Amino acid sequence: MESSRSPRTGRRHSLLRAAAITLSLATAAALAGCASADTTTPSSSGTSAFKPVTQKAGSQITVWADSTRLPSVQAYQKSHPDVKMKIVTYDGGADGSTYLQSKVQLFDRTGSGWPDVVFGNPTDVTWASEATKPGARPFAAPLDEKLVPQSTLDGFAKGSLTPCQFGGHTYCMRNDIAQVLLWYNKSLMDKWGYQVPTTWQEYEALGKKVAKEHPGYLVGSVGDTNSHESYFWSGQCPAFDLVKPDTLRTDLADPKCTRMATLLDNLISAKAVATQGFFSQGFAKNSGSKVLMAYGPSWYGQYLFKAGFKTPAKQIAAAPPLAWEGESTTATGNVGGGVWMVSSHSANLKASSDLVTWLTTSDANQATAPTYPAYTQAAKAWLANPANKDYFANEVSGPFEQAANEVWTGWSNTKFSDSTAWSSVVLPALTAGKSLTETLPAWQQEIAGEAKTQGYKVVDQ
Repeated sequence: MESSRSPRTGRRHSLLRAAAITLSLATAAALAGCASADTTTPSSSGTSAFKPVTQKAGSQITVWADSTRLPSVQAYQKSHPDVKMKIVTYDGGADGSTYLQSKVQLFDRTGSGWPDVVFGNPTDVTWASEATKPGARPFAAPLDEKLVPQSTLDGFAKGSLTPCQFGGHTYCMRNDIAQVLLWYNKSLMDKWGYQVPTTWQEYEALGKKVAKEHPGYLVGSVGDTNSHESYFWSGQCPAFDLVKPDTLRTDLADPKCTRMATLLDNLISAKAVATQGFFSQGFAKNSGSKVLMAYGPSWYGQYLFKAGFKTPAKQIAAAPPLAWEGESTTATGNVGGGVWMVSSHSANLKASSDLVTWLTTSDANQATAPTYPAYTQAAKAWLANPANKDYFANEVSGPFEQAANEVWTGWSNTKFSDSTAWSSVVLPALTAGKSLTETLPAWQQEIAGEAKTQGYKVVDQ
């Protein structure tokens, strides 16, 4: 499994990879409908049409996939025996790896070697949608240039393809998303007579009540490398807001940032929210049974509570994302989600596009995927699979589907990971006893520094 920011996506994160090693991807067996790649029709979506390299019908395509996605690619090969494929396993961009980018830069210099299809994270799309040097073509092909039908692209969850979109074109298809929602231990909530919160204010009030009435029990954690994506992204904090392709707004003094920091500081002070990460060493053994609520991604149910905390079945339930009282819209964050890209150098765009479409949209593949599919119809097949919901104490389909369409697109996909500054500045400060509120300026400074090294202009308003 991967994690990404929104999307952004989307990008893969180490905590999800660590959790995911407990489950292998079930192999898909059935044939599903595929896209048709028309490489001759000019595009109407951009100022210039995509010009494919000379196409060789039936030629072999090379596919790079991580080990988690490998069974899916093999299943496609088995169900499409006429498609010639060479499958290569690589890290898939895990843990911020730049292996793919380095190899593409090498291939651009030598003029050969590019894979036809690759699995990666949203951060990869930021460079793959641009030329690595003057005169070179961007690695990723614009899929909206008659490679994938627009009707297919329109079938993804709202905003889930935002990390794929640059300059008016779509350069990837989202494999999965990790929409954030509220997880809670229904058995304990019922036993103690607590109501599931629907607003952030109710969440804070209940957290303080829990701390007083049941000391040691928790309603969340801010100690993991992606905790900010659950809380600050959901809170619509403009920490990573690309106002222009080359200009990043990072304004942690914005009221939507400070109110979330204040809420969390209050719960940390009450000892209802932990500064130790859910995935940190010893947490599951020492505190896993005392997590009453957790605000986090859709994979928390299977990989945090079931695999990590060993919580018995029919105790954990899911609720929709929280809203702020008095505000008409609800937004949420995202902690994961990989992407598939087709190379603009491919001599068999039809086979490459067919493969990527099958991997991301087919029920045959996605119904047994380890994480929630970004494609809406495939997500329904995933939710219909008993293996994905029988563990829970309630019907999770509603909360999952609602959250999937409420991921805030104002947290942008950038050329650098949003986790680095949080991990290097905020987490050590929390460990040292500092508050989130007093750490916001240092967090912002670190984000701005990273952005500038990647060539972004930085503004705070």
